[in-house]
Amino acid sequence: MFNGLIAYLDSIRSRDPAPRSRWEILLYPGLWAVGFHRVAHWLFEAEMFFLARAVNHFSRFLTAIDIHPGAKIGRHLFIEHGFTVIGETAEIGDNVTIYQCVTLGGTNPTNGIPGKRHPTLSDDSIIGSGAQILGPITVGARARVGANAVVTDDVPEGATMIGLKARSTLVPAETWLKQFIPYGTPCKEPCEPNGGNRVDDLEAEVAALKAQVAALIAAQDGGTPAPTPTTVGRRTRN
Repeated sequence: MFNGLIAYLDSIRSRDPAPRSRWEILLYPGLWAVGFHRVAHWLFEAEMFFLARAVNHFSRFLTAIDIHPGAKIGRHLFIEHGFTVIGETAEIGDNVTIYQCVTLGGTNPTNGIPGKRHPTLSDDSIIGSGAQILGPITVGARARVGANAVVTDDVPEGATMIGLKARSTLVPAETWLKQFIPYGTPCKEPCEPNGGNRVDDLEAEVAALKAQVAALIAAQDGGTPAPTPTTVGRRTRN
């Protein structure tokens, strides 16, 4: 048991540079929430539902993290901060990282799995702060869900999902497999092909549209035929 605890603390430390020692991690609310959940889940499986809920209630009061006793959690789950909610039929694999204010929420079953209302997080997935993962969907292994994303469909293995409604960043999955990405959101690397030029492209398109509008107004005022849209603002793409 002691060796298992040390391995758990080391797994958290490898994902969080803040603690100066293993023992500091013992004060993390996420660690206590997972520990209380182990007890609550054992009681739930033994059909001692009231006691399971009592442990869950105490844990929620102490840690501000609400994990339903029925949720199935694998090894080395790291919940970075509080205000996270994990529903009854949620399933979480090994080495999953969840940041603050995340909801693994339920909807009415839509995929034919009886009683399954909440998502499944596969091994090594990362869920950014504020993300809402809703329904009986699966987040693939090593996938990343960016901050404040809303996910209602299955996430492919290794994908990085951002936005509302969440969409893939279109970066090849193998690009992200070898590194841990805090908050599930890459900050320096381009998130999509030609991503660094998108603002310039949009500004050029706006300038072209303004030129077309100005030409049309001038044509109406002076009687000069307006140029065709294909000749205004045309630019060469790489």
